[in-house]
Amino acid sequence: MNVEVVKWGGVLAIILVLMTGSAWVAWKWQANAYGKELAIQKAAHQTVLTHLANANSALVLEEQGKRFALEQWLAASDQSHYRALSDEKSNQTRLRARLATADLRLSVLLDSAAATNCDRMQAATGPGGLVHGTHRAQLDRAHAQRIIGITGDGDQGLIALQACQAYAKEVSSTQ
Repeated sequence: MNVEVVKWGGVLAIILVLMTGSAWVAWKWQANAYGKELAIQKAAHQTVLTHLANANSALVLEEQGKRFALEQWLAASDQSHYRALSDEKSNQTRLRARLATADLRLSVLLDSAAATNCDRMQAATGPGGLVHGTHRAQLDRAHAQRIIGITGDGDQGLIALQACQAYAKEVSSTQ
């Protein structure tokens, strides 16, 4: 019986070694298969990340181009706005200088019908004049200077308003 126990013990040991070996081979084969699958998934994930990064870079470049174009437009707009303001200021300065030297006098047209408090037809234009009525009153230089200052401020405000409207129109059209 002893030989039989040893015989069956040897067979059991061989079976145990074969089972352990087959489990180890199956484990290695399965690990290799899963490793390949994980490598494929990792490569696909990296490809997706690369595509997303490229798309993001393209968007950033596009936005930078838009920003650059807007900055260029703003610089040109500021330059034209500054030129219009400086031209208006030089016109105001020339007009004030002409008023100060009596080279130019401001006058207002008087309503002759209201001045005499009667309802009659206005006089015909004088020779060389285009405005009906010949009654005019010249303004004092100080008052003329103030009027020119007020109209100059109004002109500058209109120029600034036009610049703001152009800016708002450009910004709203780019979005």
